[in-house]
Amino acid sequence: MAEPAQSPAVDGRRLRSERTRRRIIEAYLALLSEDLRVPTSAQIAERAGYSVRSVFERFPDLLSLRIAATDHAFALGSAQAAVRNADGDRSTRIRSQVETRSRTCESWLPLWRALNANQGESAELKLRIRLARELIMKRLELMYRPELSVLDERARKHTLIALEALTDFESWARMRELYGLSIEQGCALWIRIVDRILPPTPAR
Repeated sequence: MAEPAQSPAVDGRRLRSERTRRRIIEAYLALLSEDLRVPTSAQIAERAGYSVRSVFERFPDLLSLRIAATDHAFALGSAQAAVRNADGDRSTRIRSQVETRSRTCESWLPLWRALNANQGESAELKLRIRLARELIMKRLELMYRPELSVLDERARKHTLIALEALTDFESWARMRELYGLSIEQGCALWIRIVDRILPPTPAR
C-alpha cells in the first residue's frame, strides 16, 4: 500500500525548519570566519535572526551545531574542489590542481583555522579534520599519478607528504598574509614548486 502523501502544511513546516537550520549553520560559519573563538548561542541566534530557543530546537547542543556546520562546509568545499583535467598533460594537471586548491584555501582558511583551534576533545571533529586531509592526499595522488608511478613506495609517500604540506592552508596563508602575494602570484609560486618536486613525467 502506498504511503499517504504529506499535507502541504506539513511540507511547509519541514521546509521552514530546514531553512532555519541552514541559516543557523551559515550564521555559525560566518561568525567563525570573523573570530576563531567558538561563538555563543546568543551570537549565533542574533546573526541568524532567530531566538536562542530556535537554535536549540534544531541542535541539542553547540557541539552538534559545530559538527553539522563542519559537514555543511566540507560538502561545499568538496563540490568546489571537484577534480578536473586529471587526464591532461603535466602542466595542465599542475595548474588545475593548484588553482583548485588555492580557491579552497582562499574560501575556507578561517573555518579550517577555527576547526583546528577548537576541536578540543571532540572525536567527531578530529575525525572530520583527518578525513579532509586524507581526501586532499587522494586528490594529489589522482592528479599526479603518472609521475608518482615511477617512484618506489617510500619515495612516493614522501613526495605526497611534501605536496600536501606545500599546498596546505597555512602555506597559502603565509603567502597571502605574511608576504602579501596576490592569488595569481601565490598560484604561480605553487606551480613552480610542484613542478620541481614531481619527478619527470614518464613517456606514454
